[in-house]
Amino acid sequence: MANIKSQKKRIITNEKRRMKNASIRSAMKTMIKKAYQSLNASDEKLRETAIKKAIAIIDRACSKGVIHKNSAARRKSRLMKRVNKAIV
Repeated sequence: MANIKSQKKRIITNEKRRMKNASIRSAMKTMIKKAYQSLNASDEKLRETAIKKAIAIIDRACSKGVIHKNSAARRKSRLMKRVNKAIV
């Protein structure tokens, strides 16, 4: 444990940040999985909304600094590749 007051504060804030980032990352992964599962669904509207939600949450995670912008681009690219393959 740190002795310096400012470092003690940093430990607390870093833990809060880590928990928040983990929550955002987990939600993002869940939405991506739901989008992949919706590709098999017959309902076009359900599929479209799941994909839009997944892309939105990926962008949100990127803008908050949870994932790198190239990582966000790669995830969206993989998602859209699968979507286009499923549609054809």
